[in-house]
Amino acid sequence: MLNKIEYGQSGSNPDLLIVHGLYGSARNWGAIAKRLAPERRVVSVDQRNHGQSPWHDSHTYEDMAGDLAAVIEAEGRPMDVLGHSMGGKAAMVLALRRPELVNRLIVADIAPVTYSHDQNQHIRSMRAVDLGGVTKRSQAMEQLAASIDDPTLRSFFTQSLDLASKSWRLNLDALEDQMPHVLGFPEIGGRYDGSTLFLTGAKSDYVTSEHRPAIRALFPHARFAKITGAGHWLHAEKPREFVDTVQAWLNRA
Repeated sequence: MLNKIEYGQSGSNPDLLIVHGLYGSARNWGAIAKRLAPERRVVSVDQRNHGQSPWHDSHTYEDMAGDLAAVIEAEGRPMDVLGHSMGGKAAMVLALRRPELVNRLIVADIAPVTYSHDQNQHIRSMRAVDLGGVTKRSQAMEQLAASIDDPTLRSFFTQSLDLASKSWRLNLDALEDQMPHVLGFPEIGGRYDGSTLFLTGAKSDYVTSEHRPAIRALFPHARFAKITGAGHWLHAEKPREFVDTVQAWLNRA
């Protein structure tokens, strides 16, 4: 079972499941979850090969969707599901494979298509860090600066650093091996007829007008919204606007 962090209490609103993206964790979403929790119980999970969840050799979207289904089945009732990037793809596959488990779906800045963005360079950067002498995250960030210009990304990656064991809470070998699956999207028949919001960053190129036909084919009731001034990391760049948009849509849908 996936590791999870819970916020708030169950009430009249459906519980919300948050699914992070590649190299992330449930902890990354703590601030967002806490802001959403006053109106609903929020469950944030570590996906396989991330955080405190089990490691596996396989890292396909069918695998990830199965993991999420097990979490919801253990809850005993359908949940609203919010997924970002890789987590958004996992959430989409869950909704398509097991629609009875998904009350409403929010997909943050990703489309059901194959991407060409190379993500393995970040694995190489993390492997290059000499963890033996690292006692503070800032030291790892200094080493990452040799290959990663963006300080936000360096800070993000070091959140998955376990200082006590001097290791990454990421199964880098499996993620590298399975990267074609992460960048792709499986061929899936059928569609999800539930309420679906595709929420994107206005400055991001992950979801474009060219993706709309593929989205509509699988999610015929999809609605679209953009957050001004945000890129792919829309929840981190514009957290208040992100929370306000998610709350408004969940309360209206």
